[in-house]
Amino acid sequence: MNIFIRELKALRKSLVIWCLGILAMVAGGMSKYVATESSGQSINDLMASMPKAMQAIMGTGSLDLTTVSGYYGILFLYLMVMTTIHAVMLGANIISKEERDKTAEFLLVKPISRKQVIFSKWMASLIAIFVLNLVTFLISHLMVDYYNKTDESYLIEIAKLMGGMFILQLLFLSLGTSVAASIKHPKRAASISTAVLLIAFFLSMAIDLNENLEILSVFTPFKYFEAKDIISGTGYEAIYITVSALLVVVMTSYTFIAYEKRDLHI
Repeated sequence: MNIFIRELKALRKSLVIWCLGILAMVAGGMSKYVATESSGQSINDLMASMPKAMQAIMGTGSLDLTTVSGYYGILFLYLMVMTTIHAVMLGANIISKEERDKTAEFLLVKPISRKQVIFSKWMASLIAIFVLNLVTFLISHLMVDYYNKTDESYLIEIAKLMGGMFILQLLFLSLGTSVAASIKHPKRAASISTAVLLIAFFLSMAIDLNENLEILSVFTPFKYFEAKDIISGTGYEAIYITVSALLVVVMTSYTFIAYEKRDLHI
């Protein structure tokens, strides 16, 4: 069976579960918008009076919570965490599972090269993160449009947010595959990759707490595409697009090189 098709079939169940999780997050979160909207400006004043630590955890920042786009901006932070965790775990597991499950020998006796194996697995992973991103976009658009009581459309803003999210998904997918292709113990690949992701996330929170750490923003992808910037019209920053593209290319290339040279435990 074609490896690409085999991997897509293997990913179906987990992808459906993740999509349902996204649906629950967006629907559950946006359902509370009505109460927030009715409170008027007082909700913004309340958030502004909270300690910076709480503001960082909730992801409020400079967002206007009385608008549906501002309220969605809070949810976007957690959607971004969910989708990047999915991507990094997917990248780590899709490479390491053959050794972990003792099926590497069965796979590699076929008349295909290791590069073909990695390419097929990477493409299947790319399809999976794209589908999750697309589902997130559709659910987000429908829910924001449902609660939007104005004539203004937020379709473009949501599309831009999803574009930034997809770049981060690619970045963390590449991180997961590169870690899995290089370490000797495949069972640790997912935990190591996820740990790196969480460190990057907590660093972004630390930067929100202390403006003096702003110079470290380049080291945490969670600062690359923030909702407050995209919703306000600032858009993407060229430096972050460039850094993301370079990291994806470098880590993906390293995945192919490392997997080609490593001794597989079969």
